[in-house]
Amino acid sequence: MQSYRESRGVRRLVRWTAARRPMARLFARIQQPLDERVYRLTGGRTMLSSWLSGIEVSMLTTTGARTGEPRTLPVLALPDGDDLILIASNFGRPRHPSWYHNLRVNPHARLVTAGVRREVVAHELSGGERERWYARAEEIFPPFSQYPGWAGEREIPVLRLQASDAPPRAARARPGAIGLLVSRP
Repeated sequence: MQSYRESRGVRRLVRWTAARRPMARLFARIQQPLDERVYRLTGGRTMLSSWLSGIEVSMLTTTGARTGEPRTLPVLALPDGDDLILIASNFGRPRHPSWYHNLRVNPHARLVTAGVRREVVAHELSGGERERWYARAEEIFPPFSQYPGWAGEREIPVLRLQASDAPPRAARARPGAIGLLVSRP
């Protein structure tokens, strides 16, 4: 078993490499399959990304926008009281992640964090609230600061996930969105 000091060194190395474009591309390819395998082997208790980065990673299940089939993958979910915040960075790639497109079509999803399953509804954040949460994400995982530059013209979306039975926080429908709500700051 690694000591606390050794695990901090590994985590620092992972964060440093994730902020380098070639390594971010590699992580984008290998993270999901490795996390899914470790998640199954540990009975849903942890994922490789959680262990390496020191950040809680959740399993998000959305409904495929085109197929209607369930799609499950690991995501970084930042806690905000009973809600969770997702950053659709896609490792700074020029396209949004598939789960973001799925949530635009059907904002209802399932999230499993630390073995606790929750039914949630996604609401896209905008303005000051979006900026505050993106800045908070950069504090927690510094490679996020590199991703907007790599994403080109794409603004990286930030979403709030609320329990599906919770009323949305001062939200309104955004023109052109198919079921995703935008919260006003």
